[in-house]
Amino acid sequence: MAPVTRTYLDHAATTPMVDAAIEAVTTHLGDVGNPSSLHAAGRAARRSLEESREEVAALLGAKPAEVIFTAGGTEADNLAIKGSYGARVRTEGRSRVVVSAIEHHAVLDPARWLASTSGADLREIGVDPVGLISLDEVMAAVDDRTAVVSVLWANNEIGTIQPVPELAEAARRVGAWSHSDAVQAAGHLPVDFAASGLDLMTVTAHKLGGPVGVGALVVRREVCLEPVQHGGGQERDVRSGTLDVAGVAGFAAALRLAVASQASERERLEALRAGLVAAVLTAAPDAVVHGPVAADERLPGVLNVEFPGCSSDALLLLLDAAGIDCSTGSACTAGVAEPSHVLLALGRTDRQAGAALRFSLGHSSTRTDVDALAAALPEVLARARAFGLVTG
Repeated sequence: MAPVTRTYLDHAATTPMVDAAIEAVTTHLGDVGNPSSLHAAGRAARRSLEESREEVAALLGAKPAEVIFTAGGTEADNLAIKGSYGARVRTEGRSRVVVSAIEHHAVLDPARWLASTSGADLREIGVDPVGLISLDEVMAAVDDRTAVVSVLWANNEIGTIQPVPELAEAARRVGAWSHSDAVQAAGHLPVDFAASGLDLMTVTAHKLGGPVGVGALVVRREVCLEPVQHGGGQERDVRSGTLDVAGVAGFAAALRLAVASQASERERLEALRAGLVAAVLTAAPDAVVHGPVAADERLPGVLNVEFPGCSSDALLLLLDAAGIDCSTGSACTAGVAEPSHVLLALGRTDRQAGAALRFSLGHSSTRTDVDALAAALPEVLARARAFGLVTG
């Protein structure tokens, strides 16, 4: 029997490495030298590392000294939340942490951990039915007791873009630090750290065509975080650990390409997303598309759809058998049999949230992928309903 041809519609989880990133990584894989060593090999590694840092900083609207490399977005988010809280509560007694209810778990879980173990006063701000946070609620929650405010730049499940500069300004007025997880935004939307007014910003490589296992926390120079892990203090005495020079080079190469092609890629992905929407609504006219309708209010490549009466887990497995890769939400919570906290925050019930799938597009997506879903979906829905594979 011929193998099933795969169609990849899960780019928000991770996207294939671009050729430029692969070349950059492989160029440096054979290099020897710890960038903290003072001998010639170490200096060569340090030179490569700092050249990559300068490029990443320039592409993100930051200064090189503001880029702290990490092992990915989760580490950067943890450093931002725990490091901000630890520094502010120790020096100023600021114990409040404010986050949105639809944050990635890499922000939500550290914030909740601080509340349960360290006495943090955690405030989780709700969102409207399309996932947009209320600035009025943020301003009501943020005061001179606040250590840090954290709001996703663009949501990983429904694509909603938040008013980051306004949120940063609300925090600044009361002396709180502002953080945004820009993992889904960087390389896909215009992201300028300096212009945003943020104090901290998280980015990662594997969402924009770079390698897995490398990311960065961009930290305004005046911000002094409490270290989360201790050791050599390689990154501004805040993040310890020998850095992956080859991975960082791949990160810089991927970001360079993503930023250069951002405008044309957004237009291309919007057209493909429109094709996905049409395919879904043809197969399931009662389907509910989550998130903003207006293109300038959401990511171009993310589509979250609720299929009433169906189980998202069953649909996922049936689509997988048909050669379609998609997800039920964040890949970082895969295997957890719970409705999406993002969809629940939109006001959906457990049953409704348990009927949703996320299809996400990226640089390797083509019209063929859209056509493959359009061809597979009618039979998948029929089988799910015929065999009672429904929610509730």
